[in-house]
Amino acid sequence: MKPGRTISFVLGLVFVLLFAQGVYSQDAEVAKYPNRPINFVVPNPAGGPSDLVMRLLGKEAEKYLGQPVVVVNKPGAALALGVAAVATAKPDGYTIGFAPHSALYVVPHLEKVPYHPLRDLKYIAGISAITMGMIVRHDSPFKTFKDVIAFARQNPKKVSYGDTGTNSMQYIITEQIAKKERVQFLHIPYKGTAEWQTALLGGHVSMGVGQFNYSLLEAGQIRLLLLLKEEKSSEYSETPILKDLGYDIPCPMVFNVVAPKDIPDGIARKLEEAYSKAIREPAFVKRLKEDFREPIAYRSSKELTDYVSHSYGVWEKYLIEMGVKK
Repeated sequence: MKPGRTISFVLGLVFVLLFAQGVYSQDAEVAKYPNRPINFVVPNPAGGPSDLVMRLLGKEAEKYLGQPVVVVNKPGAALALGVAAVATAKPDGYTIGFAPHSALYVVPHLEKVPYHPLRDLKYIAGISAITMGMIVRHDSPFKTFKDVIAFARQNPKKVSYGDTGTNSMQYIITEQIAKKERVQFLHIPYKGTAEWQTALLGGHVSMGVGQFNYSLLEAGQIRLLLLLKEEKSSEYSETPILKDLGYDIPCPMVFNVVAPKDIPDGIARKLEEAYSKAIREPAFVKRLKEDFREPIAYRSSKELTDYVSHSYGVWEKYLIEMGVKK
């Protein structure tokens, strides 16, 4: 064999061996996964509805993963901070998390963030819908959302509302309603639901916009005026949704599990299998229904990926039509 061909042959053989070693190494990692605790990043502060749902789900998932699922709260930046922590983590399956709607469909269109929802995240499973609404304290003079609008027309910036921050989906929706109705609200951003809900109960804001604890509603401490949903809710059938009041605004909101994009397929499948079983555990189904009035609405990895891709495009178009995104 000629010297040139010999060198080429040797280099080719080395390449094949290195490739085979890499494949073997990855297969070995997949086979033993998980062999230590898994960090689950929740972009919301501790104690809020999303945090509680993900903690409950994590406990059920542990049964199938064989390792603890440790919730790590990373609130901030309209919930994008926690999603960025997942997207930029080492793709080994030991950092996964929850990606809220604002961090998927709104913030990336309006701010510079270190991830792209369609390129940097692997969608593992969809769990359930998220019910959000506009709520007031039980003793509020506002009995309906039309009462809020009527008062705001006569009293600019006298109706204050709390939510999870500027550029959150609920902020965009509320401000679009204000624009349509030609009123001015006073926006007061918080890091998460637990904070603005505390502020509402303490009388520091007139209204809260976002998730809410059903227990407070059942106890008569809060009143639900409007649901931020695209379809009527069987649990809150008497409460109007956006379309009932003439607001044609998309609201793609879903609990989910995500991971870094380059996570090995074998590990992604293990996670999908574990979480698809966890959401069907009777204890989780019961708590989700009793505490949050949410039914299970499972989406497979592919179904969730398609849903997010579609919703991302819908909100991009919507933000452009609003004039918020150029």
